[in-house]
Amino acid sequence: MSRTTREINLITTTIISLSGKLLFFALVLFLLYEGITRGYHIGYEIFSPTAMEEAPGTDKEIVIEEGESLSDVAAKMEEEGLISSRMIFVIQAKIYEYEIHPGTYQFNTSETSKDMLRELDEAASAEKAAEESGSE
Repeated sequence: MSRTTREINLITTTIISLSGKLLFFALVLFLLYEGITRGYHIGYEIFSPTAMEEAPGTDKEIVIEEGESLSDVAAKMEEEGLISSRMIFVIQAKIYEYEIHPGTYQFNTSETSKDMLRELDEAASAEKAAEESGSE
């Protein structure tokens, strides 16, 4: 191999190596950006939820059966258009330690998911208080 060919090979290898590194760093930056923005939006929805519609909204009735899991209830509420994400609903219930009990509930699309969880939890608390006062 001549000296010129070796120099061309060296330059080509350097350019390819540098291009590969730049592509790798661009990919890492893109993934970081996507992860950060999606994480922010998820966190914002968890701690500062928004309603599906502006007031007055639409009333919807949800029936929670005995033995239904939190995920099942979230799926029903998402199908009815009361919440935007069942994952966010489940995370909120776990973070704020809300309990969900069987019954028929009336919700409005202008309520936030946190308001709905609070109503479900208060209904359960009212049931417990009624049971305790009845046993005395």
